[in-house]
Amino acid sequence: MKLATLRLDGSTTAARDSGDAWIPIQGYSDLGALLREEDWRSIAENADGAPVAASDAVFDTVVPVPGKVVCVGLNYASHIKEMGRDLPSHPTLFAKYAETLTGPNDPITAVAEDPELDWEGELVVVVGSEAHRVSEEEAADHVAGYSMANDISMRGWQFRTKEWLQGKMWNRSTPVGPVMVTPDEFDHRASTLRTRVNGRLMQKHSTGDLVFPPEHLVSYVSTMIPLKPGDIILTGTPGGVGRARDPQVFLKPGDVVEVEIDGIGRMASDIVAP
Repeated sequence: MKLATLRLDGSTTAARDSGDAWIPIQGYSDLGALLREEDWRSIAENADGAPVAASDAVFDTVVPVPGKVVCVGLNYASHIKEMGRDLPSHPTLFAKYAETLTGPNDPITAVAEDPELDWEGELVVVVGSEAHRVSEEEAADHVAGYSMANDISMRGWQFRTKEWLQGKMWNRSTPVGPVMVTPDEFDHRASTLRTRVNGRLMQKHSTGDLVFPPEHLVSYVSTMIPLKPGDIILTGTPGGVGRARDPQVFLKPGDVVEVEIDGIGRMASDIVAP
């Protein structure tokens, strides 16, 4: 099952993909609100709102107001090596905020303060039920599904200090979506992520090559803090980012950056002037 948050008639609604149309799930303003219901699957399956043609669907960020946005750095061996680091023994974590998120096809505004605007295509885990101190074996039962993101990074600010947050939390800089696919229809061990800039392939890597896979991340994070329905985890990016290239390549106004993951979909962001 594919679920999403649609922009519709000046508001938003959770919706289910029926193939050629999206079916609004009445009474739920977004996917996060739906996931807070214990029987969210049944509610989604029985949705009967007025269909929205697939060609007319406008997607908001998949969970507009998650309680937590947990991000993982250095989680693909290829990216770790290109950034000149050793393989980690534990996940490298940082956070974002709801204001950082934006729709999967919304424009991204370049910032005057940092010309080193970079891309990071990522697989996203969406939490479906509360997870606190769960084992890795139990973690899969707490995953509602999978989506994708582009962790747009302001590299100049990111590397001002050893802490990355200030390069990762800029307003409306992280597109997430367009959909969440439930685990029965998506195998994170057998898909491929691709990132393109102006049509040029920059990243291509199996999502099955994560150093710390989704189940490990859910278990690890839940050891510290309860994960709640609608929380999201950005699982990290593979090799091919602009900063690591020789010469370096950064995004600029007029560029178009696309991320796609087989089985989830595609999103595209225009980079616009500040």
